[in-house]
Amino acid sequence: MLGDGVAIVDDRRKKAAGLDVAAGALGVIAILGLAGLFIVYSGTYNVAATQEHTALTRWAFGTTFRNSVERHAEGMVAPGPATAEMIAAGAASYKAMCHHCHGGPGAARAGWASGMRPRPPHLVEAASEWEPGEVFWLLRHGVKMSGMPAFGPTHDDRTLWNIVAFVKDLPGMTPERYAALGGERDQ
Repeated sequence: MLGDGVAIVDDRRKKAAGLDVAAGALGVIAILGLAGLFIVYSGTYNVAATQEHTALTRWAFGTTFRNSVERHAEGMVAPGPATAEMIAAGAASYKAMCHHCHGGPGAARAGWASGMRPRPPHLVEAASEWEPGEVFWLLRHGVKMSGMPAFGPTHDDRTLWNIVAFVKDLPGMTPERYAALGGERDQ
């Protein structure tokens, strides 16, 4: 009999401890939520592009960005292998639409693009990190709060795939070839 009473008391203590942990977790979530609301409504977070993001913010944005593009671009496949004609056509579009933010081999991006946060990647290096379908998705849909516009509403898929072919060719491209492809860009 005594053993049954001890078991009941022990069960009650475990339940009470479980409720205490759950209440503590909810309290922490509530405090974090209130702190977040304070930051949002007080304006204490500096949104100026003249100040770099903190390491935590940079990590959060970068990780979210990478995972979102990978997820949403899944299944997007190029219509075929890139051809010299696609690369040449993509060069003209790239120089008109992308060069000022992303630059090219031996060609710097526009000076004002260095003031963007996040800073647009130099695609000579960054293009090799993305699959063609991911580059297409980025071109078609853009990226919120980054300055990267969505070209899908204003450009057809063929034009975007041509830009993809050109962008994927950038990592091995010489400055001379870059200058020769697609004509001169507007300054």
